[in-house]
Amino acid sequence: MNGGGIRRWGWGSGRADQLRADAQTAKDSAAAAFYELDTAQRELRISIETISAVDSSPAGRKAAADFAELGRRIDSVSHDYITAVDSHDLDRDDLDGAAASRARTELDRARGELERAKGDLDRFAQSLGPLLSSAENQLARLAPAVERARQSLLAASNALDAVRAEGLRADDLAGRLAALSPELTKLNEGAGTHGVQETVQRADRVVREAEAIRAQAEGLPQQAADIDKRIASLRTRTEALQNRAGQVEPVLSELRRRFSAACWQDLQQVPQQAERSARQAGEKLREARTAREEQRWPDATALLSTVRALLNTTDEAVKAAGDRLQRLNEVSFDHSGEVERTRFAIRDAQRLAMAGRATPDPRHAQPLDNAVERVDRAVASLTGRHPDYWHLLTELDAVKETVQQVVDQIRQERASGN
Repeated sequence: MNGGGIRRWGWGSGRADQLRADAQTAKDSAAAAFYELDTAQRELRISIETISAVDSSPAGRKAAADFAELGRRIDSVSHDYITAVDSHDLDRDDLDGAAASRARTELDRARGELERAKGDLDRFAQSLGPLLSSAENQLARLAPAVERARQSLLAASNALDAVRAEGLRADDLAGRLAALSPELTKLNEGAGTHGVQETVQRADRVVREAEAIRAQAEGLPQQAADIDKRIASLRTRTEALQNRAGQVEPVLSELRRRFSAACWQDLQQVPQQAERSARQAGEKLREARTAREEQRWPDATALLSTVRALLNTTDEAVKAAGDRLQRLNEVSFDHSGEVERTRFAIRDAQRLAMAGRATPDPRHAQPLDNAVERVDRAVASLTGRHPDYWHLLTELDAVKETVQQVVDQIRQERASGN
């Protein structure tokens, strides 16, 4: 019988069945290759999306372009595979050997193209290693960075609330914190809107600024206490210096009475200068107190620095007058001690200059010989009823300075081997 559904027996039928089985094996292998390629492409697409979200560099753009090109090739070989599958119904009862053989050939060819595409895709995926690692690292930083920014803003806000509770306004810090509000809005909008790199960088900036605000807010009570302490200290010092400034005139009177004009004429303006500086210091101190009460901390700090500088200048001027009288008293009673100390310094330098030498280096000997002559001339100038003792002292000081320069030069040269 040759009715429907009845196959022929014999060698031909067995051969066709074998070809049908081979074609089915080819179809299964091609399906497996298609599935593996599709899976690999999906996984790699995630990697490319990760890179594209983070990396806008030429390398990142090239990776996306290369993947798109590979995708077009994969679409082509996938289409060929699907066409081959649709073109051959291996379940047909009347499938003959020739049709099965053609099906096997086309399906094997499709599998080969799918596998080659998979191999190219795998190699491309391996080449993305550094780019993908960098992108994943940046993505891993994203959520923690944004959370740190939020926590830093909260800490800054809490610190401001705490100092306000102590009566400190901190208006400038509050303004800086308010200026960060748009940044927080952008952080909340997320990396999808603003990009991963920009979002991470924005979060880092917010953290730095918020932490600076918090630290300054937490330091305000101590800053206020320090300013209060400085105001009290400088007020006491100003009052004391005003009293000392009034003592300069008696010192000058004694200098005028006992010593020549050359010994005191450069101090003539000290009383007026001291009084003026002390008065200015008092005015600036009052301005600093006002700035403190208004919580203008930078202004208060700057004014207190000005007060300190004025007081230092006044103190030096007042002290200079008293020191002048003391030194002149000592040298007028007996100048030999000061002269001998200077001569000793010269002799000590001369011994150093001669150490290990038969003759001194002229660069060292000349200034030391001149120093000896200067001392002799200074001592010889002490003539008349009111000798110029101040000239003697200043000349001896200058000589000692010159001698010390020679000593330093010798030591430096020997240390360097010259």
